[in-house]
Amino acid sequence: MKKARTTISRKSSGHGLEISSFCAWDGETLVLNVLGTPGAKQDAIGQAKGKQLRISVTEAPVAGRATDHMIRFLAEAFAVSVADITVVFGRFNVNKQLRIRAPGRLPPVVANALSGTENAEGVISGGHWRDVAKSIERV
Repeated sequence: MKKARTTISRKSSGHGLEISSFCAWDGETLVLNVLGTPGAKQDAIGQAKGKQLRISVTEAPVAGRATDHMIRFLAEAFAVSVADITVVFGRFNVNKQLRIRAPGRLPPVVANALSGTENAEGVISGGHWRDVAKSIERV
């Protein structure tokens, strides 16, 4: 099966990275473009929509609380601490870019996108995210 190519480039505006998919590695950090849905019935990581990953959270979009809730939800999903997730842009917007430092686990939709396969495991144990990052073709 052909592997997906993910490209990364710095935006000229200096706000985040421009990536060709909804996710890409930047060293040990996972860059994730998100389309948030606040006020949902349940917290959920959805499917890709273009160059963004749909993520729904139950919190209402008031004063950044939905984003804070999303960060806590994603910290558990990626097996990192809340401090390991940075909002690059979009704290008060549904369109966001997040940086997740050294994730311990990848949800299936993210693992599949990074590996270019349909059946990626998504579990990164013992700090082996470096092996996963090296296996992804980057331009």
